[in-house]
Parts: sequence; C-alpha cells; structure tokens
Amino acid sequence: MTQPPHGQWPPRGAVQPPPVHGQPPAQWQGAPHHFPPPPPRRSVGAIVAICLGAVAVLVLGLVAIVSLNRDDSDHVANAGYSTLPNTPSQAGLPPSGSSSPSSSTNPFPSSPTKAPSSSSGPQKILKLGDHPILQDPNAGLRNRVCTLPQWQSSQQAAEAFFTAAGKCLDNAWGPFLDAYDLPFTPPALHFPTGASFETECGTIQVGIATAAYYCENNLYVPFRGLQTDQYGNNPGVYLALFAHEYGHHVQEVAGLMDAAWQKIYDAGQNSPAGLEMSRRKELQAQCFSGMFLGAHVDQGGTVSRDMYNKAWNDQETRGDNTSRSQDHGTNAHYASWWRAGASNNRIADCNTFSAPSSAVS
Repeated sequence: MTQPPHGQWPPRGAVQPPPVHGQPPAQWQGAPHHFPPPPPRRSVGAIVAICLGAVAVLVLGLVAIVSLNRDDSDHVANAGYSTLPNTPSQAGLPPSGSSSPSSSTNPFPSSPTKAPSSSSGPQKILKLGDHPILQDPNAGLRNRVCTLPQWQSSQQAAEAFFTAAGKCLDNAWGPFLDAYDLPFTPPALHFPTGASFETECGTIQVGIATAAYYCENNLYVPFRGLQTDQYGNNPGVYLALFAHEYGHHVQEVAGLMDAAWQKIYDAGQNSPAGLEMSRRKELQAQCFSGMFLGAHVDQGGTVSRDMYNKAWNDQETRGDNTSRSQDHGTNAHYASWWRAGASNNRIADCNTFSAPSSAVS
C-alpha cells in the first residue's frame, strides 16, 4: 500500500520590491492552487502491518529570483516561538569573513545512545517529539564542503546539479543517522523528461506544480516542473527546494514520517488535528533544509553566500498564505523554521512535533 502525497511545496507569491530595512515585507499573495482530492482513509492496523508503506510527496516547485539581502536583527530560533539575543550576524546570514553561521566543533550527538539492533539490523524508530535524533541540544550536521556544477537551465545541467547535491545530502545526513543506528540508505534519484512519469504511488502529471516528487525512497525531479524559463538562475532556491524534499527522506528513514502518518490517519487527513500534523511534518522538512544549507555555506565549496541569502529570503514567500491551504504553515512559520535550521544547525531546533500549536499554525 502506498501513502498519498504527504506534502506540497507551496507556490511562490508574486515578486515584490525589496522591503524597507527594519520593516516586515508586505503579505505575499498568490493564485489559489487546487490540490488533488485525498484518498480514502486506510485503517491504522493495515498501515502498521506494513510499516506504513510508502511516502509520496508532491512539491509545488515554483521558484523565483529573489535577490534581496535583508539584515533583520531579530532572527528566530525554534521556529517562531522564541527569539535569540541579537548577535553581530545579520538575520542568520553569515557575516563577512566568518566561516558558517552554524559552525560547530561537536556537530554530531555528544553521546549518542544507539537503539539495540535487531537480528535484521537497524530499525526505524516510530516516534515524534520524543524521537532520539531530536533530543541532544548540541547535535547537528557537520560543516562540509559541497561542490556543485554551475547551474544552467537545461535538462542535462539540472541532472548534474541535483545528482551532485544528492551526494552532498547523503554525506551530510547519512553519518548523522548512522550515529543513531537508523537504517539510512540514499534515495534513488530520477529525472523524468515526459509530460508524466510512473511511480509506485501512481502516474504523476508534470506541470507548474510539480518540481519534485518523493515516493518509496525515490526522489523525482522533472526538469519541466522547475519552470526555469520563468524563475531563472537561482541555484540556492533550487537547492533549498531539493533539500526540503530530501528532508522528507530523512523523516522516512528515521521513522518520523510513519509515526506522523499514523497520527494523520487516526485523526483524518482533513481534520484540524490531521492538518496540524501535516504542518508539523512539512515545517520540520523546512528546518532540515535550512540545516543543510547552513552547514555547507562558506565552507570552500560552491554553496556560496549569495545562494544562501537568496534561499533565506525566498522562504517567506511560500506557505499557506500564498497557496491558500492549511497543510504547510503560514508563510511566516514556513520561513522561521527554515531559518532556525539554517542559523543554528541544531536538530533539536527542528522539533516541530513538540512545538506549541501557535508555532505551527
């Protein structure tokens, strides 16, 4: 049994002039998007019997050039329900001459307690807020060099870019998850070229709403869905989108995704509780995406300050305010969770499942 698409990347709002320094941006508005109807609810027993099956993700991948370099001084930690003291850095952007905004001498768990392995090897841990990977306040991704090909808006160049990005993500998240004795395997990457493509979750039509799709440990990136003719040369924005999708793979490998889906099915996908659980899941993937870019910017590779800054600013243009949905979180929360991960590179800051409801609205 496969699971339905568990999340969609909200479309970007219309491009606005850069905000005046010190003032919040005007509300981004976008056209409504019609999502496919949810599938009928399955029984929880059936889901548990097969470890909750597959996970599919349809990501609305409309990306656009955002060249702002804003320097808000009140950047948010823990995704909108607490603030950090003011620091010399500008809104989490790495100051000139620094290493990374999230450099760490002890990025991995300080004293990981591995779950006992069964005779069949490492197993997922079906927990949410109390999941072991979310408990150590000092645990994060190692600062690494990530070298990517120069972005060009062509099928072949995009395949090379995302293939290299996938290797960087594997090298970042694989050792982290291995430290907790979780069954990490990289997702298989696919680059469909047609008007539709087949997955274990069904036939997916490629359109302006399909930039990436995750299903059953497979990550699909149809070049046509990126709309590069409209959204241009913005590798940082594309990288953040891809890292968000990969964040769902991290959730899947860890067992967070299965545990979240069990709660969603119990409550009903379109119930208030089910929609809130969907938002918690999506906002955590946002935070994981931010962690990745924060750990790799200014490390000597090709994840540049410009890429990081544009990804940083792009986040506030996405979310439920733009897509007029209720399953991703407001634009403000969509940005604040990404920035929490990018600023501090601490996975405990990505514990959306223990956050108050007001932080995931």
